[in-house]
Amino acid sequence: MDEFRTILFLDIETVACSESYSFLDDRLKVQWARKAAFFRHRDNAQTDEQLFNEKAGIYAEFGKIIVIAMGKFGETEKGERTLRTKYFAGDDERQILLDFKAALEKMDQSVLKLCAHNGKEFDFPYLCRRMLVNGITLPSVLNMSGKKNWEVPFLDTMDMWKFGDYKHYTSLDLLTTLFDIPSSKGDMDGSKVNEVYYRENNLDKIAAYCSADVVAVAQLYLRLKGAPVVMQQNILNN
Repeated sequence: MDEFRTILFLDIETVACSESYSFLDDRLKVQWARKAAFFRHRDNAQTDEQLFNEKAGIYAEFGKIIVIAMGKFGETEKGERTLRTKYFAGDDERQILLDFKAALEKMDQSVLKLCAHNGKEFDFPYLCRRMLVNGITLPSVLNMSGKKNWEVPFLDTMDMWKFGDYKHYTSLDLLTTLFDIPSSKGDMDGSKVNEVYYRENNLDKIAAYCSADVVAVAQLYLRLKGAPVVMQQNILNN
């Protein structure tokens, strides 16, 4: 089997767990105040509520998943590489996670690998934590309990670019620019997801952005492996 076809490319979009800090229960407010204290510098006058709106979504304890996009390589009858994407999106995080888990479990877990940009630091642990919060048992590909480092089926395009240098974060947008790969960034970026979800109520826009990120990660992976990117006409969106 083509090793590239055993990889599932992923991206998630997350928001704060509630539209407003004021909607949090008292226990969570106390916990957020403790977290916010780490962000607040001496010259930073932001309130707990402002920091919640700005940063809560990136923490699994205070955020939730609203979109999971995934992509997998295939092949045309002519032998050309294809990339097919699909996403799960909605307001019901538990249902999104259950649908995603069901999709994973239809794949061959013995060879399946997951790939995301900065996935080891963000996407993979976030998915695991939110599954557990929602009372969902982890699928085997995400269950790291008892596995040795070399047995963990996670790939990360940011790690691949580091070549062992752990000093710097390199964004997906920078790498797609460097490798001349079409970017997912238009009038949308990760910092705007919370606003687009809660104020604009535009989940479709976020899902399209998330799916475009999956395409960008898959194309970047190919370039980092010295392989040609998938032609635009062979990128298929479900």
